[in-house]
Amino acid sequence: MKIFYRMITILFCLAMIPISAVGTAAIKQRFADGPNRVFAGGALTGGELYQGAEPDWQFVNAIPTIEMQLEESATSRRIWTVEHEGKLYIWSGYMRSTVGKLWKRWPLRAERDGKAIFRIEGIRYPRKLERIKNGEELVGIAAAITAKYPSRPSPLTRSVIERGDVWVFEAKAK
Repeated sequence: MKIFYRMITILFCLAMIPISAVGTAAIKQRFADGPNRVFAGGALTGGELYQGAEPDWQFVNAIPTIEMQLEESATSRRIWTVEHEGKLYIWSGYMRSTVGKLWKRWPLRAERDGKAIFRIEGIRYPRKLERIKNGEELVGIAAAITAKYPSRPSPLTRSVIERGDVWVFEAKAK
């Protein structure tokens, strides 16, 4: 019986090594300037603050993700983005799923107070996020998202956005 308890103790200790490493990395990243590929990061403080006319956002179609921080939060994350007809859009999927309801907090905050900062290729852009719930423009936005990110399990359509499974935000100049 003693051997059994020792084996359980050893297995528990071995399991705690990767759990502790992942937990430590996640906590450490919260104090960093921006997120990494896996963990949310701290506030976006580095990089030049963009000033001037609205940029030509087409360049984001060649970038897989960008960094975003909501101004009311000191944490940042990587998000998907797309340009359509000269405008910048971001979105969040799985919004009506159980996992999405538990995991995704930023879209709720963005809908309440959409003040955000994006960092794209080292430049910070102050933005105001406005959720788009319906309208003809969703057809083109959904097509642009599907063209850039074709690996979605099912095609993104206007009706998927309008029923709230996916939330889409336009990122407007402040």
